Amino acid sequence: MSQVVVVVLIKPQEGKVDEVISAFSPIIEKTHEEEGCLNYALHRNIHDPGNLVLIERWRSQEDLDQHFTKPYMADMAKVAGELLDEQPNISFCTPELVGTPEKGIL
Repeated sequence: MSQVVVVVLIKPQEGKVDEVISAFSPIIEKTHEEEGCLNYALHRNIHDPGNLVLIERWRSQEDLDQHFTKPYMADMAKVAGELLDEQPNISFCTPELVGTPEKGIL
């Protein structure tokens, strides 16, 4: 069973990036407790600090599917509806090993 990497581009409303981070923080902390969650990390775009990138790594598609059923995911959708300029751009990926496993796969 292959791991799943999710990359989410997040565009908060003007001046709301810190509010989005605060609202996402408890959701991210709960997600870290999920057994299938290998990484779930929020980043600020260096070249455009008003935008965020969420990078996730899941043990399996089944674990990711379970994640979407958690009640706090409804909270994330609510935050998105209230504080984001547009719907997040979400990419679901499977790893392609190029180079060494230590550096070629997240």
